[in-house]
Amino acid sequence: MTFTLKKTVAMVGMMGAGKTAVGKAVSQILGVPFLDSDSEIEQAANMTIPEIFERDGEPFFRIKETQVITRLLDGDPCILSTGGGAFLADVNRAAINEKGVAVWLDADLDLLWSRVKNKNTRPLLRTDNPYGTLKALYDQRTPIYKLAKVHVQSSPDTAIDDMANRVISALMTRNDVLESQDP
Repeated sequence: MTFTLKKTVAMVGMMGAGKTAVGKAVSQILGVPFLDSDSEIEQAANMTIPEIFERDGEPFFRIKETQVITRLLDGDPCILSTGGGAFLADVNRAAINEKGVAVWLDADLDLLWSRVKNKNTRPLLRTDNPYGTLKALYDQRTPIYKLAKVHVQSSPDTAIDDMANRVISALMTRNDVLESQDP
């Protein structure tokens, strides 16, 4: 089966939800490009995200994030992995809703913690109580992620390819986003 992707699909959700891993798998199945807004920011700045946070602060990073997401949404339809905080900004949500569709990978707090607790690449979790920080972010961000047009539930026992197929099934309900072309 071949597919026609009509709009960019922006993967949104908490850090550790699987936006990059699942997004890559979806892009392979659909035969469309995969882009990661954080990677694009790092390439443009020639620095890592933690280095940008350290040197320039989160507000500067968020400005650059919006610029990059806007640029990527203006390109050909693709699967776009966004940073965990990207969808929180009204300007980013509006751009994603206008030019693409947001897919929320909804993972519960315990699953997220199991995936991020041993990683030092999460600048927002560099606190005295990283679990408490993650929980506060989760509580703050979940109501906004619920604004995404497409929700896909994650679970600890779901393989990446199975999550990708869940995303594609959800997208198939949206004729304005994805169509299948039977051979």
